[in-house]
This record gives sequence, structure tokens and C-alpha cells, in this order.
Amino acid sequence: MACLEEPTLVLNRSWVAVSTTTVREAVSMIYRGAARAIQPETWQAHNFDSWAELALVEGQPALHTVRLAMRVPEVILLTRHTRMPPRQVPFSRRNLYRRDGYRCQYCGHQQLTQELSIDHVVPRSHGGGTSWENCVLACLACNVCKANRTPAQARMTLLRTPTRPPWSPCLMVQMGRRRASWEKFVSDQYWNAALEEG
Repeated sequence: MACLEEPTLVLNRSWVAVSTTTVREAVSMIYRGAARAIQPETWQAHNFDSWAELALVEGQPALHTVRLAMRVPEVILLTRHTRMPPRQVPFSRRNLYRRDGYRCQYCGHQQLTQELSIDHVVPRSHGGGTSWENCVLACLACNVCKANRTPAQARMTLLRTPTRPPWSPCLMVQMGRRRASWEKFVSDQYWNAALEEG
């Protein structure tokens, strides 16, 4: 049952997306009453019994047990928790690659991970720090060309000014594993930012 490890979007009691979890954990939470399954097409919240009674949808994954077959919950609503999402994306190599879309921020070419390096816009030797606002991805050729200079000194232009990306519950989920049904529950700003970073 490979679908048990697929992601499920988690909403707090205010219907704000706060994280993702596995289908396995989502089903457990629904069964315990800690969450309700959301039917994306109707926005209806279901407890375990009413969710298990829903008809399966042709072409959609389903969970099968000895006694029943039921839909895979793609979105769940917490029944007891109202925490708000974190406000900042942690700075990390992985998140930097996602923010810049595996694309050199000087020439614009998309590259494999091993063909990209992290460039300090203002070099560390000139007082530049390691932060969202001073680090970008650069292909090896552009990084060599820029060397230990600022973009202005090297006569190179950044595709966009580096900034901290907006937080999104989808950020840590690979693009191919994000579900279309999540679009209804994640604001356009978060959704579009997450797609750019995949």
C-alpha cells in the first residue's frame, strides 16, 4: 500500500494549512477523532465512519482492508488544534535550490544539482553574509566568471533580487507529490511560491 506514505494536507481548526503528514497518519488521526477528512469537491468534513461510507471515485487511489475500501484522505481538518503556520522558511541548501528553481540566477539556465554552486552576491571577503538576501544559485561557469566580485563589478545581472521565500505548507513536498485538491485550501500566494520552488 504505497499510498500510505503519500502526503496529506493538514488544516487547523481555522481552515489554515499548517503542514503535511502521511496518509497513514491522517487515517489514524481521523479514526482517533483528532481530525476529520475533508471532501475537497464539497468542502464537507467527515468523521471516520462517514468517510468510509463515501463512494470510491474512479481513477482515484483507495485504501483497502479486509472489511472495507475507502478514499485516500487528501486533506484533513484538525479538531483540537489551532496553531498558526511558521512565518519563516529556514535557510538551507535544499530550500535555496527550491527557491531558485535549480536555475542559475545569472544566465538563467536550469542545471543539475552537481552543476550548480551557491554564490554570495556580495562576497564574504567584502563583508557579505550567508543569508536568503545574499545567496543565489550560479552555474559553475557564471560563478567562475563572477569570481570574488559583486555582480556590478563583474558586469553581471541577477535575474531577480534574492529574498526570503514566503512560507508554504507545500514547500517541503516535492512538486510531483502535491495534490490538485490542495489548491482550494492554500492561498494563491503560497501555492504559486511553492510551485516555483519545486
